[in-house]
Amino acid sequence: ILPITDPYVVHHGALGSFATAYMPDGADQAGVMARLKAVEGIDVVIDRATACERFELPGDRIGDIVLISTENKTIGTSEHRHDLAALDEPLRSHGGLTEQAVPFIVNRKLAGLPTAPELRNFDAFYFVTMAAAQ
Repeated sequence: ILPITDPYVVHHGALGSFATAYMPDGADQAGVMARLKAVEGIDVVIDRATACERFELPGDRIGDIVLISTENKTIGTSEHRHDLAALDEPLRSHGGLTEQAVPFIVNRKLAGLPTAPELRNFDAFYFVTMAAAQ
């Protein structure tokens, strides 16, 4: 499953840096993971439990295997389902580790900003609403 496969494909062509795969009962998950790790452009191949712990993901919405591609690589389902010739804009992607560093810029001093752990994207909403309430 590619979470980026929304209908608005102008910038990403339904390709993303994050994918999650569900395995059929009785499948050789370790073997599949080993094969995926050998694919050029794949940075991370981990099981559900590891992914949920590492990335704070909800386990009931994550497949048996999580894949994350390297910088400048994306993950898709099959070539015929991703027509890059139809893109009018530069290709971009979402969900990879190389896309996590996002600036947190504010126009006033904010109290209570944590020094650790690092801020996450959802923290921006919290601090914006707190600043608006002041």
